[in-house]
Order: sequence, then C-alpha cells, then structure tokens
Amino acid sequence: MIDSWERGEYLITTDRSRLDVAFIHNFLSTQTYWAVGRSIEVVQRSIDNSFCFGIYRETAQVGFARVVTDFATFAWLADVFVVPEHRGRGLAKWLMEVILAHPELQGFRRWVLATKDAHGLYEQFGFIPLHRPERWMERPDPNMRESPDYWKPKTET
Repeated sequence: MIDSWERGEYLITTDRSRLDVAFIHNFLSTQTYWAVGRSIEVVQRSIDNSFCFGIYRETAQVGFARVVTDFATFAWLADVFVVPEHRGRGLAKWLMEVILAHPELQGFRRWVLATKDAHGLYEQFGFIPLHRPERWMERPDPNMRESPDYWKPKTET
C-alpha cells in the first residue's frame, strides 16, 4: 500500500516508483558523513530492502529516509536527509512524525538510529542514548571510509 501526506507545497510518500535513486545516491555519497563513496548499487540494494519515505516539492525530490525493519519487533532509522535548500521549513520534523506514526511501524520493542549531529531532532521524538550500551556490539567493515579514529577504543581524557 502506498501512503502519502501533503503539507503546503510538499508531499511525503512511500511510493517507491517516485524515488529518484540517482538523486539519493548523489546526496548520500557526496554530502553526508556516513555514506561518502557509497556506490549506487549499494544505495539501490538498501532502498530495495527498506521501507522508504521520499519528500517532494512538486516533482523534485528534496528529502529521504528509510526504515530497516522486520515489521514486528525492531526498526533502524537510516539515511535521513533534507537537502540544504529546503531545510529550516520543518520538513525533517514532519518526516519523523510521519514515519513514527505510520500504521505499519507500530508496536516495536525498539527503534534505533545513529547520528553524529542531529541528537536534538531525534530527542524530540523520544530517542535517547543506548539504554544498555554494554549489551550492544557491532561488527564494522574495516574498509569503511570513516575516520581511522572511529575504530580506536575510547580512552578517558
């Protein structure tokens, strides 16, 4: 089922046929800290295997988010962005409201996300630091293009 929401001149929809994969790829791979250099094939595969939301002004896509989920117990919010020209209009907040209220995304035991700089946005929607970080582990790809310091253990200063 395709869902859509309108606010002024903007539209949010789950219609996959409207997703501009080249636009999404270009923004993610050149304008974000978390997906620099991500190939278009990986972007396409991530879209194919996620529940996606696009933001549009007329026919132009101006934002995106995807939810990786089993639709039963868990959701990972990923690749959330609004292009700079359309920021400051409440689109990210509206996108979060739409995602978190979506009927197919209810009743989960846990939502997670990772962010370096948007904590204030996500805190408005109930996201908090990991409640029990000692229970979480990750298996990072050593070839990722993140800062080399990312993989070093944290030390007290």
